[in-house]
Amino acid sequence: MRTTLIGLVTSDRNSKTRRVNVERLTLHSKYKKIVRGRTVCYVHDENEESKIGDTIEITECRPRSKSKRWELVRIVKSVSDVAAQIKRDDQDNDEEMNAAVIEDRIDQNSESGDEA
Repeated sequence: MRTTLIGLVTSDRNSKTRRVNVERLTLHSKYKKIVRGRTVCYVHDENEESKIGDTIEITECRPRSKSKRWELVRIVKSVSDVAAQIKRDDQDNDEEMNAAVIEDRIDQNSESGDEA
């Protein structure tokens, strides 16, 4: 039985490879507090279907490269293409983004598209 996980795509710069963060909650052994952690997985996406911000389901596979040992099963939740492009541009500029800023940029892009 192969392990399946659900995670968030954080990078799609390389062709056919996605960087996915898989979040987890664990109980600290000494302090008994819930601690948030993450695992970074490199995923093979043959058809390049997923984009930054998508929530995807991944499964274990044979090693495809030095670090790539997972493959895409399905896209659980998709984001719009505009939001993914804005996130990609901001990664290039090393700016910190949150949901409000992204929504403002999407509104600005849609308004400028209506005028043209």
